[in-house]
Amino acid sequence: MSGRTKLAAVLAISALVAAPTATASAAAEPAGPALAKKLAKKMTVEGVNRHLIAFQRIADRNGGNRAALTPGYDASVDYVAGKLRDEGFIVTTPNFSFDVPVTDAETARVDGVNYQALVLTASPQTPVGGVTGPLRVVPEDATTGCEATDFAGQDFAGTVALIRRGGCTFEQKHLNAFAAGAIAVLVSNNTAGPLANVTLTNPGKIPTGGISQADGTTLAGKAGAAVTVDMRYHNETRTQRNVIAETRTGRKNNVVMAGAHLDSVELGAGINDNGTGSAALLETALKLGSRPKVDNAIRFAWWGAEERGLIGSEEWVRSLTFEQQLDIALYLNFDMVGSPNAAYFIYDGDNSDGVGAGAGPYGSAQIEKAFADYFAAKGVPTEGTDFSGRSDYGEFIAQGIPAGGLFTGAEGLKTAAQAAKWGGTAGVAYDPCYHSACDNLGNVDRVALGRNAGAIAFVTAAYGVSTEDVNGVPPRSQRAEARSSAALMKSAAHDDHNHLAAS
Repeated sequence: MSGRTKLAAVLAISALVAAPTATASAAAEPAGPALAKKLAKKMTVEGVNRHLIAFQRIADRNGGNRAALTPGYDASVDYVAGKLRDEGFIVTTPNFSFDVPVTDAETARVDGVNYQALVLTASPQTPVGGVTGPLRVVPEDATTGCEATDFAGQDFAGTVALIRRGGCTFEQKHLNAFAAGAIAVLVSNNTAGPLANVTLTNPGKIPTGGISQADGTTLAGKAGAAVTVDMRYHNETRTQRNVIAETRTGRKNNVVMAGAHLDSVELGAGINDNGTGSAALLETALKLGSRPKVDNAIRFAWWGAEERGLIGSEEWVRSLTFEQQLDIALYLNFDMVGSPNAAYFIYDGDNSDGVGAGAGPYGSAQIEKAFADYFAAKGVPTEGTDFSGRSDYGEFIAQGIPAGGLFTGAEGLKTAAQAAKWGGTAGVAYDPCYHSACDNLGNVDRVALGRNAGAIAFVTAAYGVSTEDVNGVPPRSQRAEARSSAALMKSAAHDDHNHLAAS
């Protein structure tokens, strides 16, 4: 029986009960190694929250954000690396280089007025002078532009489609507009401020830009007017740092890795995205210590420039030789684990949900089950979430390294069934402040954060003891027993040989 099938029985029971309280869930004792149980008990939401306070203050002291290539990011690196060095970890901050788009044009011009249009990551550029067509407004609802039917009733051929953010990915909105015949897309923010530092995930079909909520509302009143979209840039090379920390104990050729991205978007402090993952991972490392009694070394990573396209993790993994990649037993990813309208998602390692990108490399299903079993023991129902390619597990999976992790949701909307199961508000985004200025200390569900922090600590430590279910490497005790048994068998065979020779 698969881990997901076993979990279904737990979900059926849990669905009869309202969202479990922190007190009730904390009373359960999941099965696992003593080290994992001990570490999970050491984790407190107060400890994790202290790091979030630090990230907020770093942002407030450095222009309001912790984005890559800013003083706020550098200060975040120094904070995390300093804490780890003080605890005795082997810490490095390896550099990586990447191209940064430098804007040449970022306008949508209507009736002689220029509105800022920021090109989305992975979007193609317009030609010099832009592209021009009539403005078509997609009718606004909870999932604007997310279904092909949203484009019915209007002729979008040769037009610029204006779509409000929310309800699905930017990629889905732009693909639907492309299929309807649009030559460009403007996505307007659904919260105050510009729409910046967002991505189509995959290379786009037509130029796609982001505009502010206010400009989107203004342009919606100009439906049918001619609009010229001019979005161009050139690239310049920049250098940034990751943070890598490893225990001084454990095998170095069967390393357990756990990571979270450290950078925010430029609009805000990034406290849920991804201060929560970074803080929970940091507290796990500090409570574990640099010399735990583990069979396998545990390597922690805080990635840079994730919000610019997963660059820090991709460059680091690609910099490894095949043998160095082979030394990594598995990778655990934690990107947003305290969303204010939280879901309890586990990356769907076995593709039992049957959607999206499919299963991860062998071992990913076992990782999913490890998290599912932990939450089931705590009385917290979970759901699978697709390996969508939107976070730092991507390059690990591409290289065949099993992966898994936790996620509490971003701009997607919580369903009524999920609200009944977990609490919160149906029809509202898991994180209404996703990639916005309001992603601050007030944008965190600390009950969800505490539960996820416990799961992160438990599963990370459990794999530090043994990765046998993922890759067949047994714990030290079993290896010692196997060597002892082999030695006894060899000795017995030797004695039998001598006895036969003597007779």
